[in-house]
Amino acid sequence: MTETLFHAYMPLILWTSLGLFICRLLPNWLPRLLGRGLYWIGVPLELFTLARQTQVSEFNNGNSLPLLAPIVTLGTLVLGLFVAFLILSVWKNLPSQKLNTETIRRSEFLSPSPCLPFPVSSSQALSPQTQGSFILAAVLGNTGFVGLAIAPFLINSDAMSWAVLYSIIHNVTGPYGLGVVVASYFSHSQKASNRWWMQLREVLTVPSVWAFVFGCLTSGVPLPKVIESGLQDSVSIIIALAFLLTGIRLAQLQGWKSIKLGFVPAIIKACIIPLLVGIATTFLLGLSGDRRLAMVLMSGMPSAFAGLILAEEYNLDRDLIASSIILSTLLLLLMLPVWILLFS
Repeated sequence: MTETLFHAYMPLILWTSLGLFICRLLPNWLPRLLGRGLYWIGVPLELFTLARQTQVSEFNNGNSLPLLAPIVTLGTLVLGLFVAFLILSVWKNLPSQKLNTETIRRSEFLSPSPCLPFPVSSSQALSPQTQGSFILAAVLGNTGFVGLAIAPFLINSDAMSWAVLYSIIHNVTGPYGLGVVVASYFSHSQKASNRWWMQLREVLTVPSVWAFVFGCLTSGVPLPKVIESGLQDSVSIIIALAFLLTGIRLAQLQGWKSIKLGFVPAIIKACIIPLLVGIATTFLLGLSGDRRLAMVLMSGMPSAFAGLILAEEYNLDRDLIASSIILSTLLLLLMLPVWILLFS
């Protein structure tokens, strides 16, 4: 198991560490450009390639598709959003948050004065950008990179189709579906012009979704070997660049102050959601054994780079996303034996 985790995490460790070391040598505009480049070109190219590789026959279990896997995946997203919004609502209504928010609102109309009881800073309250990043980190960050590397060692081949379906459906409907809606809403939430059609427009123009659909439609169309080989190689390059961006943003964290906000979404992602998925699949759907474990494992995988890419594109709280990635990754090491013990 230790060797499996090591190999699964090696790209994350290698490229994230490189981003940490070279951060000081890079111009300030480069991380933003890298994030936008991944959003508009890198990730769509990756999903196009993966969609072409994915054959429906790979998911066949006997004579039928594991239809419960998409149901569990979408149910996990809905359940996770409910938990995240509930905790966020409680957090926003804490007395200290109300006080800080009111002080910031008043300070917008007052010039700086020594009479203020403490320095006013947007970090003292949950800004719309922080709320958007909170939801992305807790529920809508992409998963599957580590999960699909670990799952073959923990579940049998029949249940692997469930894990693969979970990964694909979650990544398309999660970060590049609902995630875009959340990111767009909270990036415009302080503007009077924020309307439902703005989020609809954002979803309809997400390049990753169109790339995935086009990849599925052309999966049976052969391409020249040079192009196919180039597409295969591009996936590993895109993943490396995404982890490099993660390392750069981690290097820019301002100590404990930036990291502490990441604990709550990391706990939701790595602990609360998989526990609820395990209970629901057991008592509501009657799943057991490797199929249940596959759903629990995939729902508890750490947040990856999609949330950070969306934060770069929509100017959300990058610190919260970056810290939650590393914290949820560390939590996986603690929780993985628990899920195997409870749900295998």
